[in-house]
Amino acid sequence: MAKTKAVDHDYSITPVGKEGKKGFFSMLVIMMGFTFYTGTMLTGGQLGVGLTFKTLLTVLLIGDLILGTYTALLAYISSKTSLSTHLLARYSFGKVGSYFVSGILGITQVGWFGVSIVMLALPISKTWNIPIWIVIAVLGLLMTSTAYFGVKSLAILSFIAVPSIAILGCYSTGISLSQAGGFSGLAEMTTVNTIGMTTAIGMVVGSFISGGTLTPDFTRFSNNSRTAVVSTVAAFFIGNILMFSFGAIGGLATGMADISDVMISQGLVLSGIVILGLNIWTTNDNTIYAASLAFSNITKIEKKKLVIVNGIIATIFSMALYNNFTSLLNFLSGFIPSLGAVIITDFFFVNRKAYEENFESYSFKAVNPVAFIAFVLGVISSYLPGISCINAVAVSMVSYVGISFVAAHAHLGSKKVA
Repeated sequence: MAKTKAVDHDYSITPVGKEGKKGFFSMLVIMMGFTFYTGTMLTGGQLGVGLTFKTLLTVLLIGDLILGTYTALLAYISSKTSLSTHLLARYSFGKVGSYFVSGILGITQVGWFGVSIVMLALPISKTWNIPIWIVIAVLGLLMTSTAYFGVKSLAILSFIAVPSIAILGCYSTGISLSQAGGFSGLAEMTTVNTIGMTTAIGMVVGSFISGGTLTPDFTRFSNNSRTAVVSTVAAFFIGNILMFSFGAIGGLATGMADISDVMISQGLVLSGIVILGLNIWTTNDNTIYAASLAFSNITKIEKKKLVIVNGIIATIFSMALYNNFTSLLNFLSGFIPSLGAVIITDFFFVNRKAYEENFESYSFKAVNPVAFIAFVLGVISSYLPGISCINAVAVSMVSYVGISFVAAHAHLGSKKVA
């Protein structure tokens, strides 16, 4: 009897089939878990001690509007094509060119997985006097195990973690408000903006635009475009604003930017570690999942196998990553908004009809030089005055449309490959 080929339920290098599609509630839970990110609360804490309460609210609304729009566009594209970020990149950057995109995204996500493990392992090790290597090994094993089972596991973990984080965060915020004398007292605690409006908005957007570029890896499972877009926007306007608020109010009331430090100072030692742990766990599961999809695009190896490999590598080298890799990860993260901008522009303005063809039989370019030129121009523009990630997205979009128009008339482009 012939051996039946195993079904890849993660659709690592193929569009998501109808049997893999999920409804609104499942997608909302997954996306909420995605946006419940420790870095967002840390950024919120920094904003809380540097902005007036009124300015803080304005900054959060503008920043999340920008993030929500960017991720909603990517969510819409993925719902229409059922493709991950890495497979979408084949249309704009070319089949071989997409390996560059996947390489940057994959390395960045594996790196952050390792760094985040240490972020959680350190307070656990210090609080209960457990050798750090034991804590790192256990955390790495747990987080890798849940990511191994794919989107279904992500939904279950998020279903537990999201309300837990929300309840603990609200409880801590209630204590902070009580200490500050309510919202009126909170509003009087900072009377001068020590952080500029542009800088503050840039902090809000920059805190999650790199992760947001990977939105298609999850929203491709949506049963329709409305589910994808609404669940994504809701996650950013509910989850992201909640995370910023927890950090900002706690930071403003206590002068501490780290939410776990805030909760420990409130006598919530266990709760502080629990909220940090759940926060990092949901984010890390999404991180290693996305990283494995990235390397699947390059190697054609099933995502599940790569989750194990990436999880082991990130866990073994986590302390080294934590001590030495953060600056490089931040550098790589600066590239990512331009990648997303090119993907969005290709779908809506440059190559729309191509996405209507059958993905498996479509003849992709090996490399699209126009996409790489737009990408480089976007990265360069991120160093100009203004909001760096917004500069990168805007310049990449405009230059990609403009150069594509010129290239089409000049008959530029590389040889296609099947």
